[in-house]
Amino acid sequence: MEGILVLSLLYWIAVGALFLVGIVKLLVAMGNNTPAKPGLQLLIISVVMLVIGFGACAAMMSGFSVR
Repeated sequence: MEGILVLSLLYWIAVGALFLVGIVKLLVAMGNNTPAKPGLQLLIISVVMLVIGFGACAAMMSGFSVR
């Protein structure tokens, strides 16, 4: 059970880091009048990971079993 807790924590740290890096890249790109596509891609990826993570947490907390 402790292993899943550590993996979950690492997952949420990765989601947060992707989101923050995406925001920073987006702001820097807009300030320099360069394309903001890489920053937007990171934001989209982090939002998708956020939704998947919430779904996985809800499934684990509800006691849903795949078996």
